[in-house]
Amino acid sequence: MTNFTLTDLGWSPHFAAQCDDDDLCHAARVTSIARDRVFVLTTDGPLTVLAPSDAQTSHFAVGDWVILTTDHVSIERRLTPHTNLERRAAGTGVETQLIAANVDTLAIVSSCNADFNEARLERYLALALTSGCLPLVVLTKSDLCDDPRDYVRRAERLSPLVTALALNATAADEAELLAPWCKDGQTIALLGSSGVGKSTLSNALTASQIETQAIREDDAKGRHTTTVRELFRTRFGGWLIDTPGMRALRLADASEGIEAVFGDIEDLARNCRFSNCAHETEPDCAVLNAVERGELTPDRLDRWRKLLREDAHNSATLHEAHRNDRNFGKMVRSAMKDKHGRRR
Repeated sequence: MTNFTLTDLGWSPHFAAQCDDDDLCHAARVTSIARDRVFVLTTDGPLTVLAPSDAQTSHFAVGDWVILTTDHVSIERRLTPHTNLERRAAGTGVETQLIAANVDTLAIVSSCNADFNEARLERYLALALTSGCLPLVVLTKSDLCDDPRDYVRRAERLSPLVTALALNATAADEAELLAPWCKDGQTIALLGSSGVGKSTLSNALTASQIETQAIREDDAKGRHTTTVRELFRTRFGGWLIDTPGMRALRLADASEGIEAVFGDIEDLARNCRFSNCAHETEPDCAVLNAVERGELTPDRLDRWRKLLREDAHNSATLHEAHRNDRNFGKMVRSAMKDKHGRRR
């Protein structure tokens, strides 16, 4: 068994600033999470621990740094992550779901076939930039298309902040193209739809052997192979978080990321005649004028509007739920105070 230093595991001054010297002996990084327990990696090796008595395992994410109790039986506290990937949970609830933590680079995986979708990529890019991760678009199955460079150009046109590359994930040597983003304790996370080759890519980057499945040829969609999030050591000295394929990514509190992805439209909007321009029918609208000149496509404008509306709705719903929770907590505390007062 290989023992790692804290630096090997991805430790940085950001986490050291949250600890004293005694904490260093109890620092651990979360590698995977089950319903009732958390798997972590320490400098002495892997451990299985419990969540704190006042928290659930869902309060933690793969990639988290935590401080264990002195007996290393359970988690004492979670260290504030330097990046935090989360989405609004699937379904009708208003909860947020942690995807991963302390990710340096978010590799948004698509493929050079019918799975390639600009709207989906923009959504993932907004998530990455809101979270503070470096966005990297990885286009797999480059060997199965005539011109993979066309897909690369289409991805890089979405934002000047995007780096994109195409590769054949089944060729082990091509995985080395990702080495700069997953070496020396750096953490990369793979995010994308089912069937785009995340598990194949994960196998090429690590020593693990995750089962892979073929895609449906009629629509290039795949079945879920990875079912849990897990942290793996890469062949290049860094860490990889593989995630299950996402059927839906609902954004919330992502306005900063959306603004960054659609920086071209945001820049145009600043030149509109009216500061509250809705970019619909207003005169001297710089955004609509750019569409008329062919400098901005109507599809991209529609995608920007859609993400802004969705983010505003989901953010308002989450904030309302949090406000209700706070009000309920105040009511409970007030009732308990009155109850104790009557007992006196």
